[in-house]
Amino acid sequence: QVQLAESGGGLVQAGGSLRLSCAASGTFFSIDAMGWYRQAPGKQRELVATVTRARRADYTDSVKGRFTISRNNAKNTVYLQMNSLKPEDTAVYYCNAAVLAPTRAGSGWYDYWGRGTQVTVSS
Repeated sequence: QVQLAESGGGLVQAGGSLRLSCAASGTFFSIDAMGWYRQAPGKQRELVATVTRARRADYTDSVKGRFTISRNNAKNTVYLQMNSLKPEDTAVYYCNAAVLAPTRAGSGWYDYWGRGTQVTVSS
């Protein structure tokens, strides 16, 4: 079993900052890409940012220059530093990870999700 636990969400005024964290725990061999997604009320879940194990990062256009994704491989943790927040950033933010986990046949890659953390930006 692998668990992803997010933290760091909350309420902030427009222009403010928040830092999200997501730590992976459980039994696994390795973690490849990690990322953050978000889902606003009435909208589909969308990709915010991803980072590979080699720390190559990609961002959706709407957050470029404002958000920074990073990771600590030794701690199996991914972070999302969010600056210059806007009301349209309000959403539940979910952590995602591609994890190499043990199976009866040996091992396999699986996609895991956290339960989400609410980010609310007031105008």
